[in-house]
Amino acid sequence: MKAFLILEDGHVFQGTSIGSPREIVSEIVFNTSMTGYLEVMTDPSYAGQAVCMTYPLIGNYGICHEDQESRKPWIDGFIVRELSRIPSNFRSEDTIQHFLNKYDIPGIAGIDTRALTKILREKGTMNGMITVNEQFQPDEVIPRLKAYKTGKVVEKVTCDQRQVLDGPGPKVALLDLGAKRNIARSLNERGCRVTIYPALTSAEEILGDGPDGIMLSNGPGDPKECVSIIGEIRKLYESDVPIFAICLGHQLMALAAGGDTYKMKYGHRGGNHPVKDLSDGRVYISSQNHGYVVDATALEEKGIARPAFVNVNDGTNEGMSYTGKNIFTVQFHPEACPGPQDSGYLFDRFMEMMGGKR
Repeated sequence: MKAFLILEDGHVFQGTSIGSPREIVSEIVFNTSMTGYLEVMTDPSYAGQAVCMTYPLIGNYGICHEDQESRKPWIDGFIVRELSRIPSNFRSEDTIQHFLNKYDIPGIAGIDTRALTKILREKGTMNGMITVNEQFQPDEVIPRLKAYKTGKVVEKVTCDQRQVLDGPGPKVALLDLGAKRNIARSLNERGCRVTIYPALTSAEEILGDGPDGIMLSNGPGDPKECVSIIGEIRKLYESDVPIFAICLGHQLMALAAGGDTYKMKYGHRGGNHPVKDLSDGRVYISSQNHGYVVDATALEEKGIARPAFVNVNDGTNEGMSYTGKNIFTVQFHPEACPGPQDSGYLFDRFMEMMGGKR
């Protein structure tokens, strides 16, 4: 079946429908990872977005449900150059085609993903539509695309109720803003007793449970949309409890502390982004997924925090260390999945902040 990807600037790509034939409007982004497509599809940070994989062959090792980063896929749509329909891997349990159909997610294959990526890099992230309707009218579609907003998606992806992963070590409160499973797993493997809280949980409830440390997770959307959550994080910031924040959590902490964030041209999404630790100059390869970034200058000038990491490619902020506080935050994913594990030591640093063993 034919399928079409229509961008808000008027570009149209024709390919083959994969997954659900349902029509969707979404923000179109690209991911440069060579593997880890299942982790990408099930990363809650992609809620409200359709993902183009830049690697040309996707699906060759199938689907292994153990590798999912949440209970279901959150992407709006999936865009690939070539879809491998016959996976070859001893762990494979399913195909991408069936997986997309099962969760009613539309996709398109057979388009020039390199050309699409170049458009997004040159013009910036834009909205688009995936449709199987061959009679679509651009004059009707493009205004819809320009009007689309991802809106408040954190509430959509967070857990419904608190969950506990038992452990003999420090008690960690994990605020689920769209958390990937491997964040809680990385803490639990280090012996932590991890309590996962829904995103709208009050600071009073979290602090009332007496945590030894607080983790703010990754998540989707514009951080400035999370007004009430920012207010609660401000209360956590004012406490003396050690805090480690990742991705969206990093951005929300900056806003809660009086800083600012802004939208990037096309974001960082992939498992191959170099970041420099400013304390020793060492460079790590990191996994990233974000379209917004912290304005480090604003926090530094106010003496609130200092930059801890910087992106080697474009110089944007990748982490902050807060002055007079037991708080540090990073824009990238130390839990990887998919991606390298170079920066997993940051969980050990968090353990030391809580007085626990590495």
